[in-house]
Amino acid sequence: MNDIYEFTGAALPWIAIALMLAVFFARGAALKKNGDGEYVSEGVAVGMALGMCFGVALSAALNINVGLGMVAGMMLGLIAGSVIAKKSAA
Repeated sequence: MNDIYEFTGAALPWIAIALMLAVFFARGAALKKNGDGEYVSEGVAVGMALGMCFGVALSAALNINVGLGMVAGMMLGLIAGSVIAKKSAA
């Protein structure tokens, strides 16, 4: 059973990095297709910041590695922030 926890602990950061790269590339491809320049990407930064805070708080509450909680929170915040598009004020 400890082997499963060790494998998960070793593989989770790599899986999170791969998912974040996939979201970045998919988002970049979608912006190139639109080409209108009306999309404001402030939601990504806000989502990552809030996700990191919630990930650290949740990892501290559940007594798991804080680094893994931070990475998982940032990944989920990046996904949530990229889905929510803010409208421009002008």
